[in-house]
Amino acid sequence: MDGDDENSMYSIMIIDDDESIGNMEQELLEREGYLVQRAYSGTEALLLLQQKRPDLILLDLMLPGMSGEKVLSQIQGIPIIVVSAKTDADSKVNLLLGGAVDYLTKPFDTKELLARINIRLRESMRTTQFHIYNYGELNIDETSRKVSLEDKTVNLTRTEFAILKLLVQNPGQVIAKSVLLDRISLDTPDCTENSLKTHISHLRGKLREISGKEYVESVWGIGFRWKLGFDGENANE
Repeated sequence: MDGDDENSMYSIMIIDDDESIGNMEQELLEREGYLVQRAYSGTEALLLLQQKRPDLILLDLMLPGMSGEKVLSQIQGIPIIVVSAKTDADSKVNLLLGGAVDYLTKPFDTKELLARINIRLRESMRTTQFHIYNYGELNIDETSRKVSLEDKTVNLTRTEFAILKLLVQNPGQVIAKSVLLDRISLDTPDCTENSLKTHISHLRGKLREISGKEYVESVWGIGFRWKLGFDGENANE
């Protein structure tokens, strides 16, 4: 199904330092109409994710520097298919329990890869329709814009809610101020670079008042991030 218009709605990130395999996957996916983004290391992938989040990720495990397993643990809210030469059952089980939605062993059949991508994208679309997310002790209802922490209601403004949602969906990742403003602009067009710090301060205070913990960390001269260890397991109910 060359140039499928329906697939052009979806973007896929390939994280693999093997250029020949990455090129093959990119050509295959683009032929099917998908938008493709490439990363050649875990560090590069995490940086790219701060700018644009794909609908699905194909992740190799043998990466330079940060391992594929480490990358997997750093990404929340995006379906990840691990594509690896590892064939032992323990590795597959650990990766699936660690957050991967699927596992494909190299070398693989291209038709099988496309079928698995299609299935996982459809599953992802169905689950996101519920718009209720659990991040450990934090619960977010996107439809009603209700937030609870440790079973206590957190009353947030529209802007604070948009900031919180973006940060917790990217735990441990530094979100640049400009990127944060751009990503929340549809929900909160009134938020400016000058007022952003005030909104962050109010959000921190409301969360701290309930739990006594600091969830949002400032990274001097860059932006903000949700501290790792407070994200829990992302689950749609």
